[in-house]
Amino acid sequence: MTTSRIARDTTPSDTADTAANTRSPASEKSALRTRLLTARKAMTPAAKTVAEAAICARLLAWLQTQQIASIGVYHPIRQEPDLYPAYNALSAQGVHLSLPIIRGKELPLEFVRWTPGETLIKDAMGTSAPAQGEIVQPRALLIPCLGFNAARLRLGYGGGFYDRTLAQTPRPLAIGIAYADALVEFDGQVHDIALDMMITDG
Repeated sequence: MTTSRIARDTTPSDTADTAANTRSPASEKSALRTRLLTARKAMTPAAKTVAEAAICARLLAWLQTQQIASIGVYHPIRQEPDLYPAYNALSAQGVHLSLPIIRGKELPLEFVRWTPGETLIKDAMGTSAPAQGEIVQPRALLIPCLGFNAARLRLGYGGGFYDRTLAQTPRPLAIGIAYADALVEFDGQVHDIALDMMITDG
C-alpha cells in the first residue's frame, strides 16, 4: 500500500513511506482522528449551521418514509452536528426520543427516554445524559461519526461504546450522522460493525 533498496540509496521519504504503509489499523485511525478533529474545529459557524440544517432536513425527510416510533439520539460534543431542531420536530410529531448513558468503560450504552428541554447531567464518563428516566430500547439510533468509510464503518473517538451497543440483540437500525467531508479511507478491525446508512450534508 515499497521495494527495498540498499542502505545508501534509502531516502528519508522512502523511510516515511515505509512507516506509513506498515502502520497498524489502530495507529492509522488515531492519525485520522487528529486530522478530522482539526478539520471540524476549522469549520466556520456559518458553514456548520448550513451543514446542520441540511442534515436535519435529510433526516426528517427520510424518517417521514419510515415507521419508526422510537429513536436514540445524541447530545453533540466536539463540534458534532447539532440536530436539536430535528429532535424538536420529531418530539412534536410524537416520536419517542432517548439519549445514551454510559454505565462503565467496557459496557454497551443504555438509552434513557428523554424529551428536548429536560435537564441533562454528567454520566460516569462526563457525557451529558438525562438526570432520570425510563430505560428503553430504541428502534433506531442516530450515531455521530467523526469519520466513516465507503463500507459505512464508523470512526469514533476510540471508546467502542457504539460497537458494543450494536453487537447486542435485538440490534437497532444504525444511522450514521456526519459531515460529508468526513468520508475517509481506513481498514476495518474485527470489532467494527457497519452502519445501516449514512446521512450527511453532502
